[in-house]
Amino acid sequence: MTSPRVNLLDFDADQMAAYVAGLNEKPFRAKQLMQWIHQRGVADINDMSDLAKSFRATLLDKAEVLSLPVIKDEHANDGTRKWLLDVGAGNAVESVFIPEDDRGTLCISSQAGCAVNCRFCSTGHQGFSRNLTSGEIIGQLWFAEHLLRNDPEAIRRIEKFPTPGWEHTGRVISNVVMMGMGEPLLNYDNVVSALRLMLDDRAYGLSRRRVTVSTSGVVPMIDRLAQDCPVALAVSLHAPNDALRDQLVPLNQKYPLRELLDACERYLPFAPRDFLTFEYCMLDGVNDSDIQAKELVRLLRNIKCKINLIPFNPFPESGLKRSSAQRVNAFAGILLDAGMVATVRKTRGDDIAAACGQLAGDVVDRTRVRERAVHNAEIELAEVEPDEEFDQDTNLGPNEHPIEWLKKLK
Repeated sequence: MTSPRVNLLDFDADQMAAYVAGLNEKPFRAKQLMQWIHQRGVADINDMSDLAKSFRATLLDKAEVLSLPVIKDEHANDGTRKWLLDVGAGNAVESVFIPEDDRGTLCISSQAGCAVNCRFCSTGHQGFSRNLTSGEIIGQLWFAEHLLRNDPEAIRRIEKFPTPGWEHTGRVISNVVMMGMGEPLLNYDNVVSALRLMLDDRAYGLSRRRVTVSTSGVVPMIDRLAQDCPVALAVSLHAPNDALRDQLVPLNQKYPLRELLDACERYLPFAPRDFLTFEYCMLDGVNDSDIQAKELVRLLRNIKCKINLIPFNPFPESGLKRSSAQRVNAFAGILLDAGMVATVRKTRGDDIAAACGQLAGDVVDRTRVRERAVHNAEIELAEVEPDEEFDQDTNLGPNEHPIEWLKKLK
């Protein structure tokens, strides 16, 4: 029986070197392969013209460059672009490109679905299927970079000291954020392998400052990342105390705030920038009061950080609403008056569901999240008295606060 061919996108520099050595080829062949695949975007081994014919023949028999098939390509009115990518077995993930005047940011996924199940995130509500391989993770960057590089409307960014191989075309994607579907640090090995390729000058040559991993707070892996591949770190916080965060980010029950913040302080000396980012999704009547803003100041006052306030992007299953612009500004004002660095994230790609927390893809729900949510909702509805009225938009009772709905869902 013929062995399946390996996907060369799965290999970082060290793994590529080991693979080439295993084929009894000279070490410089690994560098050539890296440049053909990642810098030039060539998938056909026959087109790698400076490789020996015998080496190409061996590779054609044993290896391939396999990207993710595109199911859908959507363009938003603001220039944001979202791709739905097939990862097999009925699963698909989403990647988003966000063009701005000073940068081009690609948001990529690390898992098909997500097991963390944050209450305000569409991905979590669809359950979890599997981890993506390192080739499927870096394949999103490989696909987007080389597609956009051939787009005449894409903005090229020539850096002052360009990476060899980029001089003539410029860089379309200047920043990568691991903020797509999934919790990156629960797919640690594959994510780190992909990160190393992003940083490698033989591949994409991105600065550590321009690559960000966002985590909901997997404490042991934060410590490992600091040692293995320290990049910019963003922490999905969303609450100023454990009681509320337990409801919004269930992982907090395993790694409460004190443990999480201690890990953040340990990470700071290794961070490529001298601060961390804390993400805070603004939920109407749940976590956006003046009291909670002051509580957040007390919680983070000893950590050098930036707080990124994110207007919630509603989806039907959440039962939650976006804080008003006035409330967001008032909340930000309290942080700023206390000397904190705070920004309000601009929503992008709303019209194609490409904004923060909206990525849903298409995942075979092997964790039965949808089924359990429907079952729980049916139980709650069965307990309602006949004359009790419900809000048709949120399924909240007439006097029920959103946090009570969160408790029911839990």
